[in-house]
Amino acid sequence: MKAIILSAGQGGRLLPLTETLPKCLLSLGDRTIIEHQIDNLRECGVTDVAVVTGFAAGAVEAAVATLVPAPRCVFNPFFNVADNLASCWMARHEMQDEFMILNGDTVFEAAVCRKLLDADQAPVTLAIDQKPEYDSDDMKVRLDGKKLLEVGKSLEPDNIDGESIGMMRFNAEGANRFVATLDQIMRTPNSLSWWYLKAIGILAEHDLVQTELITGLKWGEVDFVQDLENVRNVFGTHPA
Repeated sequence: MKAIILSAGQGGRLLPLTETLPKCLLSLGDRTIIEHQIDNLRECGVTDVAVVTGFAAGAVEAAVATLVPAPRCVFNPFFNVADNLASCWMARHEMQDEFMILNGDTVFEAAVCRKLLDADQAPVTLAIDQKPEYDSDDMKVRLDGKKLLEVGKSLEPDNIDGESIGMMRFNAEGANRFVATLDQIMRTPNSLSWWYLKAIGILAEHDLVQTELITGLKWGEVDFVQDLENVRNVFGTHPA
C-alpha cells in the first residue's frame, strides 16, 4: 500500500502562520502535521509515501528528507492557480495498484487509517464521519447504505449523510479509473478550479465508490486557526 499526501497549498486562511511555511509544516507538539501523518501511516504498515508539494516546496522537501525512509516528493507547479485535482494529476504516475490519498491538512489517529485499510474491498473507499450539523466548508456526502451517491460542499441539508474526512483508498481497478477520470477532467476548460473529489463523484455515478464510517475515532481538518488549536489540544500542544 502506498500513500499520496497532497501538501501543495499554502493554507491562506491560516495567515500569518503560513506566510513562509505551508500548513503541513505547522507544529503539533514536537512534530509537524506531515510528520504526524507519516508516523501514523507507518504505524499501520504504510511506509511507501509520496508527497505532492507546491508552496514553499523546498521547506517541505527538506523536512521530509530527514525521515527514514524518506518520502518521494512530486512538485505541482500549478499550486498557486489550481485546486487539488491538479495535484492529483501531477502525481498520477504514483497511482498504480493499491494506494491511498490523504489531504495534507487531515490530522488523524492511526486507528482511522487502520479502519480504512481493513474495510471491505471496493474500487474506491472514502473514510467518512457523521455529526449533528455541517457547515459550508464541509465536504458532504450523500449515501445509499455505504455506497456513495454524491459528494460536494453544496449538498442540500436533506441530502447530507456525512462528510468526507480527506482520506480514501483505491484498489487497482479504482486506481485505473481514477487516473483516466483525472485525465478526462484536465482536458476541460475549468479543470484547474476543481477539487479531486469531482473525479470521485464521477466514479460514484458508476457505482465504484463505497464509504467507511470512522465515527468515534479522532481526526481533524486544519483550515482555520481554531482548527489548529483544536487538533493541538487532541494530538499535542504547541511547544513553548
